[in-house]
Amino acid sequence: MTSTDTASPQTGQKQGRLVKLGAVGGGWIDERVGGAGLVKFFARKIFPDHWSFMFGEVALYSFIILLISGTFLTMFFVPSMDEVVYDGVYQPMQGLHMSKAFESTLHISFELKGGLFFRQLHHWAALFFMVAIFVHMFRVFFTGAFRKPRELNWVVGFTLMILGMVAGFSGYSLPDDVLSGNGLRIAEGLMLAMPLVGPYLSFFLFGGEFPGHDIIPRLFTIHILLIPAAILGLIAIHMVMLVAHKHTHYPGPGRTDNNVVGYPLFPVYTAKAGGFFFLVFGIIALVSATTAINPVWVYGPYDPSPVSAGSQPDWYMLFTDGGLRLMPGWEFTIFGYTISLNMLVPLGFYGLFLAFLALYPWIEAWVTGDKREHHVLDFPYQAPVRTGLGVAWISIYLILCLGATNDLLAVALQLSINDLTWAYRIGFFVVPVIAFYVTKRLCLSLQRHKRELALHGKETSKVVRMENGQILEIHEPLSDYERWVMVSPDQYRPLKAGKGVSGLRARATSFFFKDYIEPVSPAELRAALDHGSHEQHRIDHLISATSGSDHEVN
Repeated sequence: MTSTDTASPQTGQKQGRLVKLGAVGGGWIDERVGGAGLVKFFARKIFPDHWSFMFGEVALYSFIILLISGTFLTMFFVPSMDEVVYDGVYQPMQGLHMSKAFESTLHISFELKGGLFFRQLHHWAALFFMVAIFVHMFRVFFTGAFRKPRELNWVVGFTLMILGMVAGFSGYSLPDDVLSGNGLRIAEGLMLAMPLVGPYLSFFLFGGEFPGHDIIPRLFTIHILLIPAAILGLIAIHMVMLVAHKHTHYPGPGRTDNNVVGYPLFPVYTAKAGGFFFLVFGIIALVSATTAINPVWVYGPYDPSPVSAGSQPDWYMLFTDGGLRLMPGWEFTIFGYTISLNMLVPLGFYGLFLAFLALYPWIEAWVTGDKREHHVLDFPYQAPVRTGLGVAWISIYLILCLGATNDLLAVALQLSINDLTWAYRIGFFVVPVIAFYVTKRLCLSLQRHKRELALHGKETSKVVRMENGQILEIHEPLSDYERWVMVSPDQYRPLKAGKGVSGLRARATSFFFKDYIEPVSPAELRAALDHGSHEQHRIDHLISATSGSDHEVN
């Protein structure tokens, strides 16, 4: 049995009027804001399709979750250091003196419906945000996506990473618990270690002697207003530059520095981005609902007198604590001022450590002298020195993070904390060198392997014995796509001093490019393809001639 539904004449007339009204309204708006052209431009914007590009999206979606959860928490958090006596539902702290900031944090966690979930959602989203930024930046670094014309966009991404660190530090300092208070104490110590200006900086930030009564309100303003506004502005700049410069893409047939191969923003990427946002939101929500983080009630309200063992910041700030722990307690006095090298040396190193990452696009451009625009990415093995430097940078970061856990590891593994500290100190100088050398040799080995594949194809582990006793190995030929990727990368050669090239630059190019694998030339490729075709013809002829005989292919 079937039935059909038909609209009444009155309903059809109403729908017709609505369509006309919408067309008139849309035309009126478009004539004044030019929205149709903008929508058409973005709808036709092409984006390549590769899984490694998703980390930037994870960072963006995590930041959106941070804004949503942070707005909720702002309504109930009290950014005040005024002292109160706790009389809430958490029995172990009944009658304790604490700040209003800590009291409101306990109220959010235990008395506000969904409060603890939103606190953990906010904290986990911050961790996801920083992980995504770090991985995204290293994807850009290892593939050379920072090259012209994207140097400034690289600096924008670097600044977003630094702002994320500052946002995280200011955020987990707000509850005014023992753990966050110890972090602020370390920050005050770093400021006081600066000769002449240090005490004034500390007085300005804390409003007097540490901890003062102004630090939590000031951090609250920084955390919910200044830093989010800066991050939003930089994200907008980052997206505008992304549109203006075109998206990068990986090597492949038809992909050049003059085009972009991919799918349009609408409807393909619009649908994918929407689905991916809810996927990221769901994963962060699941982790937040099932995994506790920053249980401030375990630490208690901040008191300047006790210092809890095992206190550490979040992972992205862990390296700062590690440098302070590994640096020996050296200091001297000059003109009545105490110079604390155990503070100043790590501070100076952190600046150089991060400056190297921020300025690397210009460092490599100076070394190579390459002024071309690059829209086709490198594979990491195609730039051995760059990849080695990146791995060495990561190894230093990890050693500093391990240094910040020396007390926990010493207790857990029943080792001497002094032995662990000295092992990390030695590793700080030795491990990056080893990591660089091993990574560089692996990249060169991969280049050599790719060269052999381009010339001879893939090994099949099958051999055939010819009538004259000769043994030939059967190779599976590469597709044009696979072969094109292997023979397409740029090749640089060391420069010689003179003719406008300084000795420093000549040594730098020698460091970068003295070890290289000669790429496959067109003549070599033609000869290899002709030889392979000839051998395959002989094998096919032998197999067809000896079909059914005792000859076998193994």
